[in-house]
Amino acid sequence: MEKLGFGLMRLPQTDPNIPSSVDIEAFKKMADVFIAAGGTYFDTAYPYHGGSSETAFREAVVKRYPRDAYTVTDKLPMFLINKKEEIPRIFEEQLARCGVEYFDYYWLHSLGKISYEKSEELQAFAYIAQKKAEGKIRHIGFSFHDAPELLEEILSKHPEMEYVQLQINYIDWDDPAIRARECYEIATRYGKPVIVMEPVKGGALANIPEQAEQLLKECRPSLSTASWAVRFAASLDNVMMVLSGMSNQAQLEDNLSYMKHFAPLDAEERAVLARAIEIVRGAIAIPCTACRYCT
Repeated sequence: MEKLGFGLMRLPQTDPNIPSSVDIEAFKKMADVFIAAGGTYFDTAYPYHGGSSETAFREAVVKRYPRDAYTVTDKLPMFLINKKEEIPRIFEEQLARCGVEYFDYYWLHSLGKISYEKSEELQAFAYIAQKKAEGKIRHIGFSFHDAPELLEEILSKHPEMEYVQLQINYIDWDDPAIRARECYEIATRYGKPVIVMEPVKGGALANIPEQAEQLLKECRPSLSTASWAVRFAASLDNVMMVLSGMSNQAQLEDNLSYMKHFAPLDAEERAVLARAIEIVRGAIAIPCTACRYCT
C-alpha cells in the first residue's frame, strides 16, 4: 500500500451532472476501507469537485481519524491567481476547508510556461518555502504539465522543491507531445521523487480496445485492465506514489487487490503490455484525461 494514493478529483457523486455533489457517506466508506488496508496518502486540490473535494476530505477523514492516521496533499492553484495577496488568502482557506493545521505535502498546482512565469512574478515558490519553515507545510513541490526543458529549468532554479508530480501512464510514456519518460528521467536526475497522476489516463486505459484487453487477460486472467496501467507507473523505481482517482467502492477494491501487496511488472508482462500499447495507440483519437483544467 505504500505506493497507492487516493486521488480526490473523481469522488462518488449524488448527482453525476453536478461535480460539487460529493457523496460524503459513500466516500466515508471508501476512506475507511482504504485506511484499514494500510493506505494513508490523500491528494486534493482547490478546484476539485467545484471546490468540494477539500471539505469532503475534512468530513470523511479529518473529523473521523487522528492526525497521524493520514497524510494530505493540497495545491496552490496558480492558474486561478493573479495577485500576490491572493496566495495567503487561498492557502488559509485551504487549511480551513481541509480542517487541518498543516499540510503534509503542498504543491504549486499544474505548472506550465505561463503559470511558472506567474509563480516567479508573484513569489509563490518563496511563499510555500516560508510556510514550510513555519511548520504549516511539511514537504513542498509542484505538479507539472509541460515540456521537459521547462521542468529542467524549474528544478535547476528551485532546488528547494522536494517532489514533482507528473502525468505518467503507458500511453504517454513515449508520446512525443507529453514526453513523460523525459520528464521522469529529469526528475530522477535531480534526485526528486515522482508522484504519478493520471496513471489510467482519466479512465481511458480501463476501457481499451477488445484486442488489447484480450492480450492482457490471457497473460494475467485475474487482473483488471486498469491494474496494468497503475502497476506500470508503480513499477518505476523513482515513483514514490501513484494516485488513483477512485469513484466507487468497486474501483477501490480492485486497486487494493493488487496494490496491497504490490509486485512490479515482470519481463513477460512488459512484453505483453508493449504489444497492447501498439493496439491502444492506434485506437485513441484524442489523448484526453478528462481533468477539465482546460475548462
